[in-house]
Amino acid sequence: MLNKKTALQQSIDEARAFLNGDETQAETHIIKVMPAPQYDAEMIKAVRRDLDVTQRTFASYLSVSTRTVESWETGKSFPNRSASRLIELIVKDPNIIKLIEV
Repeated sequence: MLNKKTALQQSIDEARAFLNGDETQAETHIIKVMPAPQYDAEMIKAVRRDLDVTQRTFASYLSVSTRTVESWETGKSFPNRSASRLIELIVKDPNIIKLIEV
């Protein structure tokens, strides 16, 4: 019986070889991830209005409190990087909220 490696076993072998300095069997990709944009009060309001949702619903999408969204929209505070990344994704594709609708 032939001892044929599974795809997972082959991948593990290739990863081990790469870690030991053998780059001949590995394919590498360098991906640059840009920082999430900073959103100010007006931008937050515009995003929410474009979605046609209440502060409460918008807060639910982002897993933050309504009071947090209120604070963002008055300029008292700003979204952290995680919230900013989620807002960025929603701006790029508003249909993404269908995946997270509450």
